[in-house]
Amino acid sequence: MQRKNFDEMNCPIARTLDRVGEWWSILILRDAFFGRTKFDEFQRSTGIAPNILTRRLKSLVEAGLLEKRAYQDRPVRHEYLLTEMGRDLQPLLIALSMFGNRHFADRGVTMRITDLDTGVAALPVYVDSLTGKPIDADTFSLRSIKQR
Repeated sequence: MQRKNFDEMNCPIARTLDRVGEWWSILILRDAFFGRTKFDEFQRSTGIAPNILTRRLKSLVEAGLLEKRAYQDRPVRHEYLLTEMGRDLQPLLIALSMFGNRHFADRGVTMRITDLDTGVAALPVYVDSLTGKPIDADTFSLRSIKQR
């Protein structure tokens, strides 16, 4: 069965999922944020089959989320680095981590967001920059904007 392409859909969530919606892709991006850059590092961390990892890395590069860069000439080996667009996904990964810790942490919290300067665990909150109000389901909603 052919996967539906959401790229033409007039929805930012659908267009983002078109690029990162496959679950291996999210785990590869997670590992890239952890500082992993090499094929074997991604494979060891995730347990993903090499052929699937090759396809996922290729699609993340084509989507502009990772940059493929040679780090060795003989044999040629590549590393995969987050692009600016890829780094912009950090809030999404933080939100997924917080959601997982809150709802699926039956074995305890396994990931924390930590201040790089102090080492203190942080509890991120989405805040409206205009009002300073925390953004949550009780005070804000997602709405489609009609396109002309």
